[in-house]
Amino acid sequence: MNPLALLAPLFFAFELWQLFVGERYLGIRRIRANADPRELPMANWMAILWAGGLVVYFVWMASLLLHPIGRAQGAVLLATSAIGYALRSTASLKWTLVILTFEGSVRIGMLLSLAITTWRVLMR
Repeated sequence: MNPLALLAPLFFAFELWQLFVGERYLGIRRIRANADPRELPMANWMAILWAGGLVVYFVWMASLLLHPIGRAQGAVLLATSAIGYALRSTASLKWTLVILTFEGSVRIGMLLSLAITTWRVLMR
């Protein structure tokens, strides 16, 4: 069993938090107001927590590739993040929220798949 896969619920919660924060800073009201999210205030603790969480999340995703259980989910998580970043870097602000939401839903699905797979292995 992959012990790192036991952290999937933690990253599931982090992913939901990212969707909430993304909607807050890139939501439809902000897009209609033509507000640039980079100019909006963000608390230092939130920025540090978010950036640190992303670094830990990517290290965790890469470490999933080292064990057979969770390797497929780790590969899809990394590929989804890479493709999402590439699309977001070239998209307009209006499409960024759509891409972030779709990217988050794919990652949430992979995290649920990993949690269920790990649960089944634990129940044997």
